[in-house]
Amino acid sequence: MRQERTVQASIFDLFAEHEIGRELKAMSEWLDEHGDLLGLVARDLRRHGLRQTTGREGLPAEAVLRCALLKQHRQLSYQELAFHLEDSASFRAFARLPWGWNPKKSVLHKTISAIRAQTFEEINGVLLASARQEKLESGKVVRVDSTVTAALIHEPSDSSLLWDAVRVTVRLLQQAEALGSAIPWHDHRRAAKKRARAIEYIRGRPKRIKHYRELLKITRTTLSYLQQASEQLPLTAGPAGELWQAQLRHYRPLIERIIAQTERRVLAGDPVPAGEKLVSLFEPHADIIVKGSRDVDYGHKLNLTTGRSGLILDLVIEAGNPTDSERLLPMLERHIAFYGEPPRQAAADGGYASRENLSGAKARGIRDMAFHKKRGLSIEDMVSSRWVYRKLRNFRAGIEAGISCLKRAYGLGRCTWRGLDHFKAYVWSSVVAYNLALFARLRPT
Repeated sequence: MRQERTVQASIFDLFAEHEIGRELKAMSEWLDEHGDLLGLVARDLRRHGLRQTTGREGLPAEAVLRCALLKQHRQLSYQELAFHLEDSASFRAFARLPWGWNPKKSVLHKTISAIRAQTFEEINGVLLASARQEKLESGKVVRVDSTVTAALIHEPSDSSLLWDAVRVTVRLLQQAEALGSAIPWHDHRRAAKKRARAIEYIRGRPKRIKHYRELLKITRTTLSYLQQASEQLPLTAGPAGELWQAQLRHYRPLIERIIAQTERRVLAGDPVPAGEKLVSLFEPHADIIVKGSRDVDYGHKLNLTTGRSGLILDLVIEAGNPTDSERLLPMLERHIAFYGEPPRQAAADGGYASRENLSGAKARGIRDMAFHKKRGLSIEDMVSSRWVYRKLRNFRAGIEAGISCLKRAYGLGRCTWRGLDHFKAYVWSSVVAYNLALFARLRPT
């Protein structure tokens, strides 16, 4: 059984006079004013199988949302969050935990991870509507930029991916053996690790090719054991056997893909396009992102829109690595759809600059469209005067500070949640926590 709100708040819920306590109190007041948001969270909890009307009493939806925001706002692990909820009076007051409740990290993980990215995005929309109503952010002047959030993976290489494949396959074989599989098989992890390490440190292509052939043979052999175990696993294995088969259906095509791309790239010498590469067995959704001539990132590209207040007005998690110039007009269209009118002025990084984008922005009603780098465009075509161009160019630079804060203080540099859906939820929860804290600071007291 689960309530939407904490039925009776404690009279001892007091916030500290420290600046963090005052900030949490201001954030809590806005959440109190918008109790209808709790229905969105309760919907996700029901959808995740956490019952609302029967069974043992669980964390109220209000406490789940507040704990999620607190976790991202203070960048805590679930274990640290559980400790601070028990230890800190201000944290307990913000989280609205029922009196005497001290949720464990497993409960916090299960409930917070049930909140979808769509829900956080809807909450952000309500927050932006409040900012507009209170004249903190009108959306009349905007800036657009992109960044990358890394996935929770190690630096990929063909040898490390093959080694991961062998490790996962052996783990599944051990589970199958516990479920009743009786096929003869051999643990090749030691040999696979030895060859993967040799590939990492050895010099000379001919020597590496030799070790690659041996590692590929070990991977195929181990995968064949898995196929035999799948065919011979007894039907009496029950739900545990079905779960094992589901893991097999998930991992086998990924391992076969790793083998194929290694043979193609290493043995045949045929380059594999970045969009076709698998860079992680555990986070197969991760993309290869290269921004200019800088370091390569493995995760997802984000396009952001912010306003004069610094609030994140919009965010899109891209699929693949589209160029910035392809994404400017879609971002402006999303902004117009949300606010019902085009911004008066807009600024963007030089990567977004093109004659087509400038014409498209002007056609949508944007009076001044400034790009940080001109790319062959004249200032007179972009804006009404050189003074306006300098102002908008300097205004655009401010988005870098916002992105830096999101990465350093709100965890947007690297997602620590697994899976694409949870990746999106993590990113949006960071944005909502950032916007809510900034809104609390901007709001007159």
